Amino acid sequence: MPPPAAERFLPFLTWPRQWAKHGIRGDLLAGLTVALVLIPQSLAYAQLGSLPPYVGLYAALLPALVGALFGSCGQLSTGPVALTALLSGASLLPLAKPDTPEFLALAVLLALLSGLIQLLLGLLRLGWLLNLMSYPVLMGFINAAALVICLSQLPPLLGISMPNEGQLLSDLAHAFGHGIDPASTAFGLTALAALFLIRHFTPALPGVLIVVALATVASAATGFAAAGGAVVGEIPHGLPQLQRPAISVDHIAMLLPTAFVIALVSFMEAASSAKLISGKTRQPWDQNQELIGQGLAKLAAAFSGAMPVSASFSRSALNYASGARTGLSNLVTVGMVLLTLLYFTPLLWHLPKPVLAAIILQAVANLLDFKALRRAWHASRDDGLAATLTFVATLAFAPNIQTGILTGLMLSLALMVYRSMSPRVALLGLHPDGTYRDLERFGLPHPAPYLVILRFDSPLTFVTAATFEDAMLRAARAQPEVKTVLVSGAGINDIDATGLHVIAGLIERFRAQGQSLAFCGLKKQVIDAMERDGLWPRLNGHAAYRTEAHALTHLLESPA
Repeated sequence: MPPPAAERFLPFLTWPRQWAKHGIRGDLLAGLTVALVLIPQSLAYAQLGSLPPYVGLYAALLPALVGALFGSCGQLSTGPVALTALLSGASLLPLAKPDTPEFLALAVLLALLSGLIQLLLGLLRLGWLLNLMSYPVLMGFINAAALVICLSQLPPLLGISMPNEGQLLSDLAHAFGHGIDPASTAFGLTALAALFLIRHFTPALPGVLIVVALATVASAATGFAAAGGAVVGEIPHGLPQLQRPAISVDHIAMLLPTAFVIALVSFMEAASSAKLISGKTRQPWDQNQELIGQGLAKLAAAFSGAMPVSASFSRSALNYASGARTGLSNLVTVGMVLLTLLYFTPLLWHLPKPVLAAIILQAVANLLDFKALRRAWHASRDDGLAATLTFVATLAFAPNIQTGILTGLMLSLALMVYRSMSPRVALLGLHPDGTYRDLERFGLPHPAPYLVILRFDSPLTFVTAATFEDAMLRAARAQPEVKTVLVSGAGINDIDATGLHVIAGLIERFRAQGQSLAFCGLKKQVIDAMERDGLWPRLNGHAAYRTEAHALTHLLESPA
């Protein structure tokens, strides 16, 4: 049996044990099922990213294979996804024209940069950094991005040509000023209605594949392309060529912010899927190894001339629900994509682009969850504000939605620091149930005329030291004859040099005022820091009390 380290870095080594337990039938069926969805979606998401449709198929080939081999959750379906495609396309529109070699080269470079960021974070075991974005901020971004995607797909759905001037709403207004194309509108709306009806009434059927097949036949039979309708057209025959991406220092500097956002958002989408699936299967999930797997998948996309990829929440859920237990299911899906590229691409020539827009709209509608914004407001005003501002900023900057999530990320971090600077502080009194609780909330008296108990619920660091000092000075004046301020320190989980300096200053100040300082409930790491700093002896033996009652037994007999 391979050592645990080998299995951690090469997760596919664990697959045979799963096959012995569950067999491979579930993986085979799941792979075929996901392929029926992935192939049409790949074409659609390439269109969403303003790229040729075949780039989506390339992104579903080698990147999906690498992601399955090196990711820690075998059920994740890696390939083109809506959010990553939109982020890629929106960030590249100011730099190059769509459907040009320059635009594709920049998309490949973006895949390289975002892959390197994820790979580096995974190798350095820094996956926790990507948890700095709060859930309300993420939901604000996803809801706004889903709206942007839906709005951006209305012109291709209706056969309208939309300019790319950098402002989504003005571009839409300009596009609709030219009227719609009846044939394109018929294909688009019929496909959209069919997708929703199949999903509602017969969800077991491969609705996307059925709609694509019927629309392609109808397009060829009616001469849709000959009449000027937009179709997928020719897809290069064969497999993508492996080559080194073109690298430009200027382009790297311009694309780095977007690459970071793609690395962040795509991993959070992968992580949400992996957590849900691993919770159901009770299989271990390693966020750092998943970062490595997703990073390598993006690098594979870059070297095979494809767009940035990610793990799809919907396809991963379908993969698991269809019986997948290991990454073998993804290898089966890759095999189907391979066969499509080798033998079936001519069949896609007549596929109408309005149908691809319908596929995107049907898939992205599942991302809309406005109840999440309401829940954020119910949880706290700060969370609601962060979610709403992220939502508004993402819409305001559309189609450059990466600016919206960066705004939300900075706001989320700022609110975290702000909340850390305002920890809960309370003066305590003896409650009838025998515990010491917030005397203001419960209308309790101080435990003694010359003693005050203060509870501080936060680490005592440079962020909170000023708040602690102010609270201590107020506590020393809480009663006319206060001689001792007892700090209930069970909530102080950490202390730094600034915190130690503030305590030392309070000891001297209280001594000059004829008062003293005592502690109870301090944790070992705090006591160790006080001992290393030389502060512990200066507290004169009045910092080792375990509880408020223990401290009062000694302090009321002989004040500190």
